[in-house]
Amino acid sequence: MNRYIRVPLSDEDASSLRAGDYVYLTGTLYTARDAAHKRIHEAIEKGEQLPIDVKNNVVYYMGPSPARPGKVIGSAGPTTASRMDKYAPMLLDMGLKGMIGKGKRTQEVKDAVVRNGAVYFAAVGGAGALLSRSITSSEVIAYEDLGTEAVRKLEVADFPVIVVMDSQGNNLYETAIDKYCKNGSR
Repeated sequence: MNRYIRVPLSDEDASSLRAGDYVYLTGTLYTARDAAHKRIHEAIEKGEQLPIDVKNNVVYYMGPSPARPGKVIGSAGPTTASRMDKYAPMLLDMGLKGMIGKGKRTQEVKDAVVRNGAVYFAAVGGAGALLSRSITSSEVIAYEDLGTEAVRKLEVADFPVIVVMDSQGNNLYETAIDKYCKNGSR
């Protein structure tokens, strides 16, 4: 099913999404990769204020290439989500409502997604130049010294993603294997 959703995500929108849904996000996303997640985790441990309010927000695991003249952002493809798995449950428990990346997640992340009524989206890897067309603005808001791994605030319009893991615990990476295996076994 094709869905058009505003971000930040409402609890209702997040709970209505199902694994396999094609979703077009419009609104505000934040980027953070490995180094930014490490700093955010350290800030939490020290009781410091975070660079973003995670409540109901969506984090895109992405570090863009440099923007060409006249462009808002360079290629903006997803990075492997599992590298953030040690940080994701904590952020989900703090109210993070969605994550965008590529690849499988751990059972701990799946449990936190379900526990918090959140969602994990996949963006198509290798299509960063096409994905960047849906980004209407990009602003570094924290950890500028990290370069491409700095935290950015993105405004997006009809940013295409697929629901991989929904708030009910359905996981497209698992159900698709079962559905499309020729002999029905893995």
